Amino acid sequence: MKRQLLIAITALTGALLTACTGIPKGVEPVKDFSLPLYLGTWYEIARLDHSFERGMSHVTAEYSMRDDGGVRVINRGYLDKQQRWKEAEGKAYFVNNNDTGYLKVSFFGPFYGAYVVFDLEPQIVTSTADQKPYQLSYVSGPDTSYLWLLSRTPEVDDNVIEAFKQRAASLGFDANKLIRVDQSLPKPPAPTSN
Repeated sequence: MKRQLLIAITALTGALLTACTGIPKGVEPVKDFSLPLYLGTWYEIARLDHSFERGMSHVTAEYSMRDDGGVRVINRGYLDKQQRWKEAEGKAYFVNNNDTGYLKVSFFGPFYGAYVVFDLEPQIVTSTADQKPYQLSYVSGPDTSYLWLLSRTPEVDDNVIEAFKQRAASLGFDANKLIRVDQSLPKPPAPTSN
């Protein structure tokens, strides 16, 4: 009986962890993904809201290499009501191939969530040797309740946001619930070190 219970718990845990790193139906991670072109600072332009980002403006994500070959992730945002910065550090690793925009990211312990890059601009046409860093990124989580538009600049044209909304809606995301992230100047005071 104990053995059957252990097997059931192990299977359930595996299923739950796999569900968190799954890909939404219809979403395809980009192929020919180049991590070096993705590293650096990104500004969050639009998102489907979640408790871990609620009330935040001036949200950025910084990606850099870790010593173990993974990606260091630093997410930062300004909590407007509390008038303070909030920062979370995590780690990300490719799920399958390192040339596919499909990673798993963790901000706490052994629990990972999917990070699916399903569109990039510009896309690599020939070689990464002369390629400039990606400028726009469409990102989803494990299901259609997680969605972000990231840019290398804090502001984008309205037509960029409209194209993002249309693409997201065509994939089953509720584009009407997208919120624009305030990246306007003047920016809140920089975070202070303790």
